[in-house]
Amino acid sequence: MESCPAIKSILLLDSEGKRVAVKYYSDDWPTNSAKEAFEKAVFAKTQKTNARTEAEITMFENYVVVYKFVQDLHFFVTGGENENEIILATVLQGFFDAVGLLLRGSVDKKEALENLDLILLCLDEIVDGGIILETDANVIAGKVASHSIDAGAPLSEQTISQALATAREHLARSLLK
Repeated sequence: MESCPAIKSILLLDSEGKRVAVKYYSDDWPTNSAKEAFEKAVFAKTQKTNARTEAEITMFENYVVVYKFVQDLHFFVTGGENENEIILATVLQGFFDAVGLLLRGSVDKKEALENLDLILLCLDEIVDGGIILETDANVIAGKVASHSIDAGAPLSEQTISQALATAREHLARSLLK
């Protein structure tokens, strides 16, 4: 019986191999130092390739790594050694395109860091616990955009900054009454 496709990690690194946004969905890297060593090794192996026009695929330490570069950002999706490369590439393309939509086409490290909350929400919309939820960039970007403007959502579904803003509004209204 085949299992559901699983993602081990999604990495967004800068042009020097440093973290911009990363999510690990597996215990294959138990410590933060192991995760950083993996990121550094993957970056070193792939930095000399030309993955700017389309995604590239490589085997690395018994993992399938699909990656793509744009400007000074390097996007990586990692799966197990028996994972389907096409599915991993679809996840990568969905993440890549959704980030492009959310950053309005200006995909670079500066914009990514300024909109890190949107990128992290994007990762949450794509994969949960290693299970792929969505790969359509328009749907992902739409859900992320609706999270960032939905002040009427229950507090449990809001980010901390949204919850604080909602609390501030309620406090201001109660003081003005």
